[in-house]
Amino acid sequence: MKDYEHYPKEMQQLCVSLVPIFNHLKSDEMLEIAKTTTHAQYNRNEIIYSPSNHPAHLYIVHQGRVKIYLLSDSGKEQLIRILEPGDVMGELSLFKESVFDHFAVAMEKTEICIMKRTDLQAFLLKYPAISLKLLEEFSHRLENIEKLLSLLTSEDTEKRIATYLLELVEGQEESTITLPMAKKDLASYLGTTPETVSRKLAEFQGRGWIEQTGQRKIHIHSTQALEEI
Repeated sequence: MKDYEHYPKEMQQLCVSLVPIFNHLKSDEMLEIAKTTTHAQYNRNEIIYSPSNHPAHLYIVHQGRVKIYLLSDSGKEQLIRILEPGDVMGELSLFKESVFDHFAVAMEKTEICIMKRTDLQAFLLKYPAISLKLLEEFSHRLENIEKLLSLLTSEDTEKRIATYLLELVEGQEESTITLPMAKKDLASYLGTTPETVSRKLAEFQGRGWIEQTGQRKIHIHSTQALEEI
């Protein structure tokens, strides 16, 4: 377990202000919450917590990125999601005492703000609006999990990759996207292999549907073709 340290006051408040479940509060209320936080730094590939740990904290990503994944009995990694600054993890500890069933690992040098479960529970009673924001967060995650399960159970690999690209480009004014993860992690997320991801992207490019313009940048030429797969 990492040794937690206290942030300078201004850094504590900045960390809390990144989080959607808190940033609707007044400045003095966020500062009150921020004063209860500590922080820890993690290097690339360092484990933040694992299935052997008991959840007792809310973890807030302040800087860096974190991946959440399950590990099968055969040792195969199934990526669940990637956390960016402002994202939280460990919030289920608010509702039950259990052990984690997944890993949280730093993808790069990462700073995490930590709040004790007891402190967060007290703030939920004091500021009920936080509870509503938590419900919104849970709903969003449930929606994403349902989408992932639908992809993994009902579509072939080519369709999974096409659907993922369409989700990334949806709502953007431009047709150029940046993959938010390495192909190894994307393969884990989509339940396939890095070689298959690379091969399918090359096939899409060969058909004129996309153009890979960098290691992770992809220009979508035909959303219609991807939709029709």
